[in-house]
Amino acid sequence: MHNSLDNLIEIQKEIQLKIGSLGTTFKIPKIIAVTKTHPMISILPLINHGHLDYGENKVQEAIDKWQSIKFDFKHLNLHMIGKLQSNKVKYAISLFDFIHSLDNLKLAEKISSEQIKQNKKVKLFIQINIGEEEQKSGVSISNIEGFYKNCVHDLGLDIVGFMCLPPNNSDVSSYFLKMQNLIINFQAKELSMGMSSDYIEAIKFNSSYLRIGSKIFGKRS
Repeated sequence: MHNSLDNLIEIQKEIQLKIGSLGTTFKIPKIIAVTKTHPMISILPLINHGHLDYGENKVQEAIDKWQSIKFDFKHLNLHMIGKLQSNKVKYAISLFDFIHSLDNLKLAEKISSEQIKQNKKVKLFIQINIGEEEQKSGVSISNIEGFYKNCVHDLGLDIVGFMCLPPNNSDVSSYFLKMQNLIINFQAKELSMGMSSDYIEAIKFNSSYLRIGSKIFGKRS
């Protein structure tokens, strides 16, 4: 078995054990295998094993790597988890099934327009700047309500939930709790939070999608 598949299976076992210890109200999150910079030779063992969800940070890399694979494996879900530039939206809509980084109104308007042109809807997460960090993208907590209404009611976007990148070197649990409260308040379905360093903590707050890269594939080249 390839190392990446061994690692994925171990993570799945770890998650099952954690869910078992938390109780029946916790759902099993989906693992997005973050494949940025990793070659398809490391990814194919997961695809052949039946894993469905994969994440990329850059549109051009995703096109180069996934276009033919997605044609052959139509059941796969490809997630855009990096910052999306508005000039790349038409390519992102055609290739990705989920976009986790909707962070401003201009981008929302561009996605809405492009979806109409392509007659395709993708599932969208609003990226929340949960730590109110100047250097990070995301909608501030104070602006979420208006932004959410614009996206859903005015632009007809399929907002399935919220995504965050908590501040580095911090107690992530307080930020994950804020995110959990947000989806309760907005009656949203999904939470995209938790990465290789903190996915076990994210499970405690009912994360739906864990974005795990280095723990599966090793350090990026």
